[in-house]
Amino acid sequence: MSLNELRFSLKASANKEQAKVLQRFFKTSPGEYGEGDIFLGIKVPALRSLAKQHLNLTLDELQQLIISPVHEERMSALMILVIRFPKSKPEDRDKIYKFYLKNAKYINNWDLVDLSAPQIVGGYLIDKDKKILEKLALSKNLWEKRISVLASFQFIKEKQFDTALIIAEKLLYDENDLIHKAVGWMLREIGKRDLKTEENFLKGRYKKMPRTMLRYAIEKFPENKRKAYLLGKI
Repeated sequence: MSLNELRFSLKASANKEQAKVLQRFFKTSPGEYGEGDIFLGIKVPALRSLAKQHLNLTLDELQQLIISPVHEERMSALMILVIRFPKSKPEDRDKIYKFYLKNAKYINNWDLVDLSAPQIVGGYLIDKDKKILEKLALSKNLWEKRISVLASFQFIKEKQFDTALIIAEKLLYDENDLIHKAVGWMLREIGKRDLKTEENFLKGRYKKMPRTMLRYAIEKFPENKRKAYLLGKI
């Protein structure tokens, strides 16, 4: 299947009413985090189905999709990469990873990051040096910071917590709500696997961290403990 066929299928699947809903949901108005993002109004299952039909597209062809102003075109490219990555040879995984980081500025909404960063960036770095994530965490680009957080979920699944906690520390006082939520999720996922590790991190920090981050981090705590954290009485 060709790039043109994929683009034709995407346009044919467009839903104007759904697009209006998505434009609002993903904050695409002037001054919002998704400013300028254009939606066709296609739901994720339909996009995934189309992506599976176009796994043969080259990185050069995916480059054309990843720089598109159309959200679903960028998402389709990322879905193709996510599906291909675990089945690829090591040298091809390397190419996909480098392609991803080179185009990080186009992976510019939270759903695009969340869909792809754990599998591609986290999956690639699972057995490698992870210093690049600390660099991304200090980026001025919101989406590069979120990539650093979401990539660490892959390590957390393997009970490798060190990198995630380093990133959480670096982003503890970030000003953006999307980062507060992401770091809170990361801490919560650590707690699911090792509650003591999460609480050791929260100790001495929970009163200072953004409220949203704390709420997400303690979401699965027993009610009495959760209230104690929120009241600052731990």
